[in-house]
Amino acid sequence: MSTLEFDFIVVGAGSAGCVLAERLTRDGRNTVLLVEAGGTDRKLRIRVPIGYGFTFMDPSVNWCYGAEPDPELGGRQAYWPRGKVVGGSSSINAMVYIRGLPHDFDDWAESGATGWDWKNVRPVFERTEKKAWRENGRLRTSGTGPLWVTDEADQAHPVTGRFLDAAREAGWPTTADINGVEREGLGIFHNTTRRGWRCSSADAFLLPALRRGNLNMTSNALVERIVFDGNRAVGISYRQGDRTMEARARREVIVSGGAVNSPKLLQQSGVGPAEQLAAHGIDVQTDLPEVGGGLQDHLAINYYYRSTVPTLNNQLQPWPSRVYAALQYALTRRGMLSLGINQCGGFIRSSPDTPRADIQIYCNPATYSTGDGTKPQIDPEPGFLLAFQQCRPTSRGRIDIASSDPADPPAIKPNSLTTNEDRDAVVRGARLLRQLVETPTMKRLIRAPKQPDLAVLSDDGALEDFKARAATVYHPCCTCRMGTSARNSVLDARLRVHGIDRLRVVDASAFPNVTSGNTNAPTIMLAQKGADIILEDTRAAG
Repeated sequence: MSTLEFDFIVVGAGSAGCVLAERLTRDGRNTVLLVEAGGTDRKLRIRVPIGYGFTFMDPSVNWCYGAEPDPELGGRQAYWPRGKVVGGSSSINAMVYIRGLPHDFDDWAESGATGWDWKNVRPVFERTEKKAWRENGRLRTSGTGPLWVTDEADQAHPVTGRFLDAAREAGWPTTADINGVEREGLGIFHNTTRRGWRCSSADAFLLPALRRGNLNMTSNALVERIVFDGNRAVGISYRQGDRTMEARARREVIVSGGAVNSPKLLQQSGVGPAEQLAAHGIDVQTDLPEVGGGLQDHLAINYYYRSTVPTLNNQLQPWPSRVYAALQYALTRRGMLSLGINQCGGFIRSSPDTPRADIQIYCNPATYSTGDGTKPQIDPEPGFLLAFQQCRPTSRGRIDIASSDPADPPAIKPNSLTTNEDRDAVVRGARLLRQLVETPTMKRLIRAPKQPDLAVLSDDGALEDFKARAATVYHPCCTCRMGTSARNSVLDARLRVHGIDRLRVVDASAFPNVTSGNTNAPTIMLAQKGADIILEDTRAAG
């Protein structure tokens, strides 16, 4: 077995790992090994924004996980796509960029993640972003960050204007910048795109870093375990093809496999609930019961409607329209191929006396089928969907290894809707969305509902419908969360694994609780701040 040695080893070239690779190699003082289980992201279906529909069930770039039967959802088993490719889930997601709401991060700090409050994380978001928009036909930018965050309002489908009109009729606020000062309200989503191409974490951070001689990246390599010397992490063992390799870290091993694979790797390495590990014949390195616990995710329901006016369905279905869109994109990098389908939404308070926004709304100018493990299919007739999710669910699940074989998928137990607060939130969300449906603008736009009619569903009926049809919005987190001790968490506020030296976890699994909106932006922020912490500790250690 050959052994290589580096200052840092980063496991996972996903949303967080790419950031770490760039930051830790920037000053040239550290050597870094970046290990990725997937392959190249240089594929057209990844780089062209609308192509994420083709990666949704593609095992060449996607782990294609499935959850265990969820009791409160009638025993249904959810499909969980996760990026298995350079760039991770930032290479296959819908590209919506939402920081979240300030209290999300204040709550992190209150949970024991000292220094992760809004006051401290806001500057990290700001230095990460390069904002882009069109003004009088010209592309404008502001900010010096590497990650492009593009305002696509000038390209949004005309139906999104109807959604905004209806929101105002319902008495909801609207916003021109969901990441700005007035972040509550319905608005046009910002996307992680750059001049018409997807701008993943790999594009923004990894590509520049790969030009440096102190970064070594290996792909198509499955890390099977972390190597320890006593209570210190000293390296990793990984398999590439039929070869087993070992690499040593002079300073630290950093796990950035994501909310599913990070706890899985820790458990495979003997770090986790002792009983669970022993049941699979794994020697216990550190008994840490919260590894894999604390799982949170957003659960949403789609309401589909036939439309009285043309929608994206009219452009994505007929072949002449697709040919025109392809030519437009090839010549200008503009048009519907340069966008995602998720174009409009925002944070809304379910009632005027609610202290803060508690429901996230999605208004998409298209209808399609997804969520049950089938490839998304655009409907042939004009339609649109409305959806809602609870911003801050309180239910928590678990992710645990299902066997001692590192190649086997883990057992994902979402435990959805297990608290009264979450079930009550479903009823509030349905009532809120009903306000939108009953506006004059929406009544003119709706030809007919395609599922149980929200306008006539009772509260109990809406909850039962939610249990029967709701699906993950693909925002898993918190499975290696930060906290105050090993009793309630896996990491301290500096992302160090409790009880183990030279081992950190830096990705969405470190969230103490789920943020109010889409999780890719806060994941990248966490990696940026995590890199700050790692470099500070490295300088202090000498």
